[in-house]
Amino acid sequence: MRLFALMLLAASPAFAQQATDAVAPERGLKAVPETAVFGGLPKAARAALGAKADGTPVRAQDWMIAVANPLAAEAGAKVLRAGGSAADAMIAAQAVLGLVEPQSSGLGGGAFLVWYDAASGGLTTLDGRETAPLDATPRLFQDEAGEPLAFFDAVVGGRSVGTPGTPALMQAAHDRWGKADWAGLFDPAIRLATDGFKVSPRLAALVADDSARLQRFDDTAAYFHPGGVPLAAGDTLANAAYARTLRTIAQGGAQAFYTGDIAADIVATVRGAGDAPGVLSQADLALYKVIERPAVCAPYRAHEVCGMGPPSSGALSVGQILGMLDSYDLAALGPDSPEAWRLIGDASRLAFADRGRYMADSDFVPMPTEGLVAPDYLAARAELLAGDDALPEVAPGDPAWDHAQLWADDDSIEFPSTSHISIVDAAGNALSMTTTIENGFGSRLMTHGFLLNNELTDFSFRSHADGVPIANRVEPGKRPRSSMAPTIVMRDGAPVMVVGSPGGSRIIGYVAQAVIAHLDWGMDAQQAVAMPHLVNRFGTFDLEQDTQAVALDGALRKMGFQTSVRALNSGLHAIVLGEGLLGGADPRREGIALGD
Repeated sequence: MRLFALMLLAASPAFAQQATDAVAPERGLKAVPETAVFGGLPKAARAALGAKADGTPVRAQDWMIAVANPLAAEAGAKVLRAGGSAADAMIAAQAVLGLVEPQSSGLGGGAFLVWYDAASGGLTTLDGRETAPLDATPRLFQDEAGEPLAFFDAVVGGRSVGTPGTPALMQAAHDRWGKADWAGLFDPAIRLATDGFKVSPRLAALVADDSARLQRFDDTAAYFHPGGVPLAAGDTLANAAYARTLRTIAQGGAQAFYTGDIAADIVATVRGAGDAPGVLSQADLALYKVIERPAVCAPYRAHEVCGMGPPSSGALSVGQILGMLDSYDLAALGPDSPEAWRLIGDASRLAFADRGRYMADSDFVPMPTEGLVAPDYLAARAELLAGDDALPEVAPGDPAWDHAQLWADDDSIEFPSTSHISIVDAAGNALSMTTTIENGFGSRLMTHGFLLNNELTDFSFRSHADGVPIANRVEPGKRPRSSMAPTIVMRDGAPVMVVGSPGGSRIIGYVAQAVIAHLDWGMDAQQAVAMPHLVNRFGTFDLEQDTQAVALDGALRKMGFQTSVRALNSGLHAIVLGEGLLGGADPRREGIALGD
């Protein structure tokens, strides 16, 4: 089974030759051939799987979708073929994703959406992030002594569940940009949930790895361990409860999720979670709103790299990394240059220092949003990159504020899960949406056929450090800081790249690297998402195991970096716009790009 086509970097001899299926990002991914799970797909989807395995982009003229599962891609493609908008296709794809990769996203989670409108030329961002319950306190994730809980003690159960935002975001996108009939967009997911779908190797491996936690709660255990046995790759899995939920939303809109039986059962599940109950209420669900926010854009190589602002740290941190690198000639250095990665790694460290100090939900804490991406501030930070060796230490900068504020550094934990959807429709509209339930399988609580998020553990478990408040502390109604970075790269007022990824706080590095790969190193969409990963957030350079990235280990160590060779399981999905459309899907996961 050819799952991987890594390192197809034509611009770099050292990175160019390795295209291997010898490495899998999670255990068990080779147990069942891909054709046994996805072999029933239409010809175009099967061809897209082959293109990903060969390391070549999918080409199209009119429309394209790139998403993390072939069944979800085909659901979205069906909408686009019929003349639906990118917003319509997203709804169809997201409904399927919540069924076929429930560990990553779904109705019980949240999302950020970036939209380019071809008619107006404008960018809109929608915040569908989960909110902390009104009954939450700053000590939500602390023990009786005021010390932070262990991560999984906080995650598993009701305490970690925030008010879901994904259904409301789907509705808000359709209200603004939908063309197709709302109810019909759920038909593919309803059909798959009713008739059953083949469990993918990735889902089966993740169920096996999380087996003990998935058996903590009866409904979750019954679904993922039918008859006491964990799901296996190739099993047929139906979800009648999810089909009923989708029919309810199809008939009553997102409001049917936030009121009535579904809402009541969400609250009962959260508050009745054994020894780990939560505080979510029906009032929290009834009051939930999607927020339209200004896009955050940063200049890079005659482009504008645009995305979601606070409570996401994604666009700000990606923008900071690229802004600091703008004066350095990465194109001349090339992707196999240790010097290029020194610059990228230390720019990332500087951005993460600012992220930890300043970034949170700007509805609750003042933030120097404009100051963090101001050209003069980034130019001053870029001067720190001059030299030959790794920075011995990094610290937050002093961006311009509209008033003074003092924050302590954050200590929140952000584990990878999540999914990403990139779409361009026939009218030229572009959508980039990153969607999540946070940790794999979220809180491990399940109701009405879907998992509930553990998004509140993206808050800092501490509220203060040395008496100074932490910006990303828990507060009622607040949205936890996120690293999700749905991105649209613009040039001369039009999109040239739509990209995003899952991966916890490493999302920022994955997205920045993909943009650099395309704009500086001339890689196409598939090459940019498949190239080896090197990510530096807090000082240690993570090098993707079993890839050419490991060849840089010695040189980076000589520069003064600590390094760690490890699996880096991104899920990048990219569309490059030019003469036509080129789509790429991350070979580390099961997704594809489809177009026509």
